[in-house]
Amino acid sequence: MDGEREDLDFWSFVDLAGRRLADEFGFPHRLATRLLLTLNRASAIVTYDLESTVHRPRGHSWAGFRLLFVTWLAGPLEPGRAATLAGMSRAAVSNLAKTLVADGMMVRTPGEHDGRSVILSLTDQGRQAMLEIFAGQNERERQWASVLTETEQHILIMLLDKLIAGRGQFDVRERS
Repeated sequence: MDGEREDLDFWSFVDLAGRRLADEFGFPHRLATRLLLTLNRASAIVTYDLESTVHRPRGHSWAGFRLLFVTWLAGPLEPGRAATLAGMSRAAVSNLAKTLVADGMMVRTPGEHDGRSVILSLTDQGRQAMLEIFAGQNERERQWASVLTETEQHILIMLLDKLIAGRGQFDVRERS
């Protein structure tokens, strides 16, 4: 068994997990486990690749990019709305905004209707940076997507949309 563990890569681990979970522990949903392990792994690989090849070299994190991205495209936003669009917690947006303000990429201005609220928006420097940053991001996205045909890309999007839309069938916890 020790030699088998040393030879494990991710995919042989997934096979091992499926066998052990079903055969030793009696869990019946082997395909569901494989699907979610694969989905999580793919997401982690792509996210790490984008962060390490596009964002870190430019002095940003993946999370920082996500906040800049939604603010760039949606325009000035309250932090709570930015958090929802970026898939982050309100606290994460607040902390990231401090860094992005200090870096000159973003400004915080008082909200119009409530003295306690703030609006996040990009500076001219932030807008210019996003054009350059997203050019790198979009090229890397193209490289990733190019391993699938255009039809396969549409099918994958359709399947992921279906998976996400199905979350209403059970009690899903998500950031929003």
